[in-house]
Amino acid sequence: MENLFYKISEHVFGLLKEGEKLTLSFGGEESQFIRFNGAKVRQTGFVKDAGIGVELIFNNRKNNGGITFTGEFDTDMNNTTAELQRMREEIVQLPEDPYIIMPGNAGSSREDHRGELLSESEAVEKLLSPFVGVDMAGIWASGRLYRGNANSEGQKHWFATDTFSLDYSLITPTEKMVKATFAGTRWDDDDYNRFVADSIKKLDIMSLPPKKIKPGEYRTFIASSGVSNFLGMFSWGGVSEAAIQQGESAFCKMRNENLTLSPLFSFSEDFRTGTVPRFNGHGEVAPEILSLIDKGKLVNTLISSRTAREYNKESNFASGGEGLRSAVMAGGTLKEEDVLKTLGTGVYLSNLHYLNWSDQIGGRITGMTRYACFWVEDGKIVAPIENMRFDDSLYRFFGPNLEAVTEQVLMNPEVETYEGRALGGIHSPGILLSSFSLTL
Repeated sequence: MENLFYKISEHVFGLLKEGEKLTLSFGGEESQFIRFNGAKVRQTGFVKDAGIGVELIFNNRKNNGGITFTGEFDTDMNNTTAELQRMREEIVQLPEDPYIIMPGNAGSSREDHRGELLSESEAVEKLLSPFVGVDMAGIWASGRLYRGNANSEGQKHWFATDTFSLDYSLITPTEKMVKATFAGTRWDDDDYNRFVADSIKKLDIMSLPPKKIKPGEYRTFIASSGVSNFLGMFSWGGVSEAAIQQGESAFCKMRNENLTLSPLFSFSEDFRTGTVPRFNGHGEVAPEILSLIDKGKLVNTLISSRTAREYNKESNFASGGEGLRSAVMAGGTLKEEDVLKTLGTGVYLSNLHYLNWSDQIGGRITGMTRYACFWVEDGKIVAPIENMRFDDSLYRFFGPNLEAVTEQVLMNPEVETYEGRALGGIHSPGILLSSFSLTL
């Protein structure tokens, strides 16, 4: 794929007219998918798919298009050439862009991360073996992902990685559920079996009569998956410099009023995980690691070149939307085996759902508890809780109410497959809160 992409790129760049600038981007995958229901295979198959995105710039105007990549040089070359001609005809009708980002050449790069994946032939047996006697539904996705970028200034980037994920739910006869995602780049039988065993243990508890708790403030532990849901909200009116400049960010108070969070909270963009390319859609390469919040203090935001130009800032080559691409929250000192004992009496939340800002400027997030959420007494889980709505501020649960952070930091992958398998995810620990607001 790499060589053919570059071959097509060089051919199309040779067709450019005076004043035209062109950037081509590549996205592809070679994936195995298996759909499970009732702990049985319901659908299985293999996908080899790719596409080429095209961005043409002429006279401070920009037009975007794309083609499906077939892997046949003549076909892909002709299709890309035809797409270029279509965009030429349209671009003269478009308005000028005052903050347009021209392609440049800051050097080329190549990353190829080889993982250790389950072989296609053994996947079904190894995935299903721990679920004997358990009602499981889920999706397995595994394989190689590709990203590329080349522009008419001579810059080239290529990225490839191996990843897998099993996104599953376990279901009781009364249709109570435990949801979990096992993911990574290197398969380990023991890690997988331990992970599933923990889910099955929670499922047994879900069979108990649920406890209805009243709205109020509760001592709470939120597991890694729930924490990743909170961190994911930072891509929407959070760490974006443009959002702060426009007064639409939950972190405006940190910038303008010098508010700080807990010294236990540190958060960064960290591309050392090897699951996401450092280059963005413009072919700009982000720092390998960029601290965003360091021990509770806002030290950086995500700044795209467009935002930098508009607000006279220095770009750190964030994506166009200034969302998180490879987010990592630092771990702490709380050991997993001590979580329940340290929690004592309170609420254990495995998963959160339907999150939204209830007061974006105030940093308030609302959502629902769901799946394996429990009431804990004296360090022991005694019952599942009925679903509750929460509404609380990040300035509280990542602030003074943050009592401890787990040592273990887990990967919570992006599992969307709308236009292909998504890259990356959020690495996050669990957090222990002295108080968390359940409202309804």
